[in-house]
Amino acid sequence: MTSEPATPATATAAPDTTAPTAETVGTHTESHPRRGGSTPPRHAWLRVAPAMFLLAWGGNHFTPLVHMYEEDGGFAVWQANLLLGMYVGGLIPGLLAASALSDRRGRKPVLIAGTIAAILGSLLLALGFDLFWLLCVGRVLAGIGVGVAMSVGTSWIKELSSPPFDHEAGITAGARRPALTLTLGFALGALVTGCLAQWGPAPEVTPYAVHGVLNLVALIIVFAAPESLPKHRRSQQHWWQGLRIPLVGHRTFVRLIIPAAPWVFGAAGIAYAVMPALVQDELGEWTTLYATVLTVATLGAGALVQNLVPLVNRWTGGRGLVVGLAMMSLGMILAVIAALVADPILAFVVAIVLGLAYGICVVSGLIIVQAIAEPDDLAGITGVYYSLAYSGFLLPTVLAALLPLMGYSVSLGGVAVICLLSLGAVSLGSMRTGSRRTG
Repeated sequence: MTSEPATPATATAAPDTTAPTAETVGTHTESHPRRGGSTPPRHAWLRVAPAMFLLAWGGNHFTPLVHMYEEDGGFAVWQANLLLGMYVGGLIPGLLAASALSDRRGRKPVLIAGTIAAILGSLLLALGFDLFWLLCVGRVLAGIGVGVAMSVGTSWIKELSSPPFDHEAGITAGARRPALTLTLGFALGALVTGCLAQWGPAPEVTPYAVHGVLNLVALIIVFAAPESLPKHRRSQQHWWQGLRIPLVGHRTFVRLIIPAAPWVFGAAGIAYAVMPALVQDELGEWTTLYATVLTVATLGAGALVQNLVPLVNRWTGGRGLVVGLAMMSLGMILAVIAALVADPILAFVVAIVLGLAYGICVVSGLIIVQAIAEPDDLAGITGVYYSLAYSGFLLPTVLAALLPLMGYSVSLGGVAVICLLSLGAVSLGSMRTGSRRTG
């Protein structure tokens, strides 16, 4: 990891690695054959999107239920937060192993396997309300599904958003489409689950049952999606050999992605896991609904801003990631104030700011990753990127564990300082990589 691999030809042709150019996209995509000479289906990526959307749903529909597990399930605060972050234990292996498997077996079979894992996860969560270990297993399976969606699903949609599958998509469509699909899944999944838990029957079962049934429908749809990785381009090495990804040593990845990525979901976790905990004494029985609103607001703001990232890059000379981290630092500072005053309205504002930061950072980081990756490296480096991003989702668990030693206002103050240091590191790294104006 200390040595930098040779820069791909496509990357050297464009010194700005914050966004792919038309030349790099053409180089990366024209290697896909036209599947026996036939014309690929138009908008084929939409056949993958429902499965990817529901896998994201499965990862986040637990979020509004944290308060329910504390109050009705009798779990301690640290246990409920551990369950929230537990799916990272399945997500990171799912990200890395799934990407390597898809390079050898193709995108479709691996995404199908991830969908089946998510269905099993929802089944166990529905059955295990009083069983902590069963809930943990269910969350890990849900994490595997999200990991598959993020690495394999992102790569599959990116490839289906390029020729020969799509000749009309914009240069950044391969980053924006999967990021938006995931964000909408995270947001709408939480919204449906929160509403079912607040007003529906059997709140410990119904949300998971709805998710499982919808996943079965998505599974049928994804069977009709075209495979984007033809057999002659698949890796011939065993999948565990594919876990070695030289691009993690690339200077752009080291200087920009590594210090920025953990804040992507670190911000989201603070917004919809910590903020409701700060004001739950003011809300009483409405805490579950409030947590739902904050989750949807955070991810809704993130979804709305994602299509503006190319414009942000043009305005800032390719420094969208710096803008996102600056906004994230502001959100963390506001979170400290919210912890001191315990005001639900201010907590809502914090969620919006952190949601905007999340949306800018997740797409900006993905554009950078896709710009430095060759087609054969795409799934693997995407998996590493999302693994780093999701490591931040454990932040609420860490802060909850520190509560006996320090309150949220103190611990969030430390988080804000670290976020500002990361902003400085990425700003310096962005200048060193010589970013130019892009769109």
